[in-house]
Amino acid sequence: MAGFLARRLLNYLVLVAVAASLAYLLAATALDPRSNYADRTPKPPAAVVDAQLTALNLNDRTPLVQRYATWAAGVLHGDFGRSVTGSPVGDDLRRRAGVTSRLVLLGLVFGSLAGVAVGALAAIGQYGWFDRVSAGLSLAVLAVPVVVLANMLILAGTWANERLFGHQVFLVSGEYSDGLDAGLWGQAVDRLQHLLLPTVSLSLGLVAVFSRYQRNMMLDVLGADFVRTARAKGLSRSAALTRHALRTALIPVVTYFAFTFGVLLTGATFTEKIFGWHGLGEQLINSIFTNDVNTVAAISVLAAVAVLCAALAADLLHAALDPRVRAG
Repeated sequence: MAGFLARRLLNYLVLVAVAASLAYLLAATALDPRSNYADRTPKPPAAVVDAQLTALNLNDRTPLVQRYATWAAGVLHGDFGRSVTGSPVGDDLRRRAGVTSRLVLLGLVFGSLAGVAVGALAAIGQYGWFDRVSAGLSLAVLAVPVVVLANMLILAGTWANERLFGHQVFLVSGEYSDGLDAGLWGQAVDRLQHLLLPTVSLSLGLVAVFSRYQRNMMLDVLGADFVRTARAKGLSRSAALTRHALRTALIPVVTYFAFTFGVLLTGATFTEKIFGWHGLGEQLINSIFTNDVNTVAAISVLAAVAVLCAALAADLLHAALDPRVRAG
């Protein structure tokens, strides 16, 4: 078990290094920080622009290999360089990473757990009303882009506030209410109200994907010999389904876990922008428009690390579910 995890971790470290390098090289090649100075009035002298870009390690007249070596040496020491405004990239990203991780982790937990539960129940009641309804709803959710789904939730939340509750239950903009003086409990409730719709926006897609995948995996094992043997030995139907069928069907699903995490990060970019959350996704879009190479590369590195941490978590879950992995 330890050897298996050590090998996987070593592979992931190599993948992070490759992903980080490709992200920086692509950003440095595609973005043009020099253009930020073209529309200034009065236009700064070329020597001043070169000196400023060189100080930020963004000068396109410096060989790309040299810029990459400077950036990589800084990253190894925890320094992602400076943005186009001259401020340290890491200072702003620390706060934004907390915002995004809070949103993504909640969406991942609720989406995956609900999806697995819906898929398992649909498989147990194959071709029943729950199976047909869940299949239809899943296909409908998958057919709607995240941008459209988020705006539909905003409209639905606004309608519910006005027509059903008569007061603000679903808050649709920002992470919290500015200037709120309601004590610790009141602030916690306020943050929860702001969190509900963005979390649902991210979770619904995961519920749809995981439910379809889990249903198919569950159907593959429901008629297996080991399930019938467990029933023949006296286990109740619910115990046999939970301890044996569901556990076995979860093994391929947790392998899929890491890949859905990457999709969730992409969805969070649009969700943050629509709901006014100031996280990594919003900053990534802003940085592309401002040709901020170092910030784009830093966010890409954090995303790669997050996806590979999810892959490591999937390996741990795989080992917990499958004794053959623990035995080597």
